Amino acid sequence: MAQRGFFAELQHQARVADRERVRAARESERRHATAVREAEKARKAQIRAFREFERANEAERKRLEKEAKQAHHESMLADVEERNSELSRVYEQIDGLLAATLEVDDYVDLDELRATVEHPPFSRRDLEVPIPIPESETLPLEPVYSDPPPPTGVRAIFGKRKYEAAISKAELLHRRRTESWQEKTARILSKNQLALDRHKADEETRRAALQDAKERHQNECQKRESEADAQNKSIDLLIANLGYGVKEAVEEYLSIVLSNSVYPPEFMVTHKSTFDVPTAELGLRVLVPGPSELPTEKVFKYVKAADEIRATQHSQKTRKDRYAGAVHQVALRSLHEIFEADRRGIIKSISLEVGTNALDTGTGLEKHVSLVGVAADRESFLLINLEHVTPRDTLDYLGAAVSKDPFGLKPVDVSGIRRS
Repeated sequence: MAQRGFFAELQHQARVADRERVRAARESERRHATAVREAEKARKAQIRAFREFERANEAERKRLEKEAKQAHHESMLADVEERNSELSRVYEQIDGLLAATLEVDDYVDLDELRATVEHPPFSRRDLEVPIPIPESETLPLEPVYSDPPPPTGVRAIFGKRKYEAAISKAELLHRRRTESWQEKTARILSKNQLALDRHKADEETRRAALQDAKERHQNECQKRESEADAQNKSIDLLIANLGYGVKEAVEEYLSIVLSNSVYPPEFMVTHKSTFDVPTAELGLRVLVPGPSELPTEKVFKYVKAADEIRATQHSQKTRKDRYAGAVHQVALRSLHEIFEADRRGIIKSISLEVGTNALDTGTGLEKHVSLVGVAADRESFLLINLEHVTPRDTLDYLGAAVSKDPFGLKPVDVSGIRRS
């Protein structure tokens, strides 16, 4: 049995995302969105009324209390409308399982699955900018010695000893100034050198970090390219093998096709298939939810006296008819999707079994219950106009074995449905 492969999973997730986007868009245009807005409006009105009630004086309380009750009533009605809108959407999707697939082309162009590489820009552009060289602190000017002016006149005769003392004082002061200058210059030179050394170390760190970041970015780009190359080579091989009708390629392609067939969350379906090359027949098994998994509510109503929302249940007949109709639609939908997607005409016939898993009350173990078994050849099936059929009548036309009571999980014998 073929399991969902890599490409099939990609397609499935893409279709699920597309379905959710379409679903959200449609809901915004339908009464569901209106109900949501009305519900929110009513809730806000209720909150506002209660707040005003708390602030009001005794004379206003009766009026505000009445308004609060009315706001609550409207809020509950809006909630009912919202639930009923969602319920209608669910039933519309379940009742329209076949119609939903007739609106789309189930063919998958495998070339569209080719990977294209888009590399993100290098994220560490900041590392490409060199760190500015720090400005060096200016060195002080070296002190210049000059002798005190010599005495003149009488002082030159009698002040010689005093002048010599002045020279000695000037020389001492100069030596001290020179020593101070030398110390200050040495400190500044050391400080400047330390800043340059730190800058050099920071630059080396920056360049190393830049190199590492570039290597990581390059490795990530190469990884993306390698993965894309591998994916594209797989696509090339799949296309080539599909052209030759290779069993694994056919099963992989059909897995992609069926993964595109996205069912509503309330009625999820899975497929397993195997292709017989000599007879060109596909064996397909489809697993559907059990009848107990479908919703049962017919409509929601607000009971004012009890101040609660209650659900009216569908009749047993309606539930039976809906479940049987869904099972019959799934059978025809699966046949249609495969034959339509197989433009090469590789698959000549399909032997299909639709069933569900259920608890065996006798053994307490889970068992598989077959509900529909049908074999259809390509040429005959493609002549059927599925837009104007009743699914059960079409299954009878195809000679299918159909459970008389799918809802009651009455099994049908599917052992003889293969044509080959």
